[in-house]
Amino acid sequence: MGYREVPVRGAGLVCAWTAALPAGAEPFVQRVVPDGCVDVIWSEGGLQVAGPDTGPMPAAVRPGSVLVAVRFGPGAAPPVLGVPADAVRDARVPLRELWGGAADGLAEAVAGAGSLEERRAVLVGGVRARAAVAGPVDPLVPVVVAGVAGGSVRGVADAVGLGERQLRRRSLAVFGYGPKMLQRVLRFQRALGLARSGMALADVAFAAGYADQAHFANEVRALAGEPVRALL
Repeated sequence: MGYREVPVRGAGLVCAWTAALPAGAEPFVQRVVPDGCVDVIWSEGGLQVAGPDTGPMPAAVRPGSVLVAVRFGPGAAPPVLGVPADAVRDARVPLRELWGGAADGLAEAVAGAGSLEERRAVLVGGVRARAAVAGPVDPLVPVVVAGVAGGSVRGVADAVGLGERQLRRRSLAVFGYGPKMLQRVLRFQRALGLARSGMALADVAFAAGYADQAHFANEVRALAGEPVRALL
């Protein structure tokens, strides 16, 4: 499948991506693994919201499929979508259920564009326009993301002046799951990036903060549903 990802800034976005499977190709199932992000994806069926996920999600790709999408960083999607992140956790939800007719209008505009690049630009512009009138991202987001990457959940709660239960409630709304799950997902993604760079798996486990290589392997299976070598 032809997949292309480009960085995007603003509106809480981290990238936009396009994918196309030629009409004569064999259908296949893409395994989507947790990354803490939320995607808004256009296809011929319209726009849908994907994630955040807590485990592997199979995505069937048919010959002739064309996909155009934007990806929100962890915690950035709720103001733009208009719902808490846990409302779309482990789900694929039609955007019209959240935006009403505005989602159909944007889907039609994307469909009416020419090339994949033009469709991507239309989708990015529509999401940015929506973000411009949405509420701000919870100020807790960057603090929690940085905190769980380098410390304990209790330490993060102390740093922001919240009890652990309060922190969990806030985290569910902005990330879709609690800070401990966010920590696991972000560590998994960091480890996956290191492994894909060619680092030895034992070194990856140490660098990413796992207790040992067995801990790393167990976490990969829990979050991705298969061994790490199958993801490389």
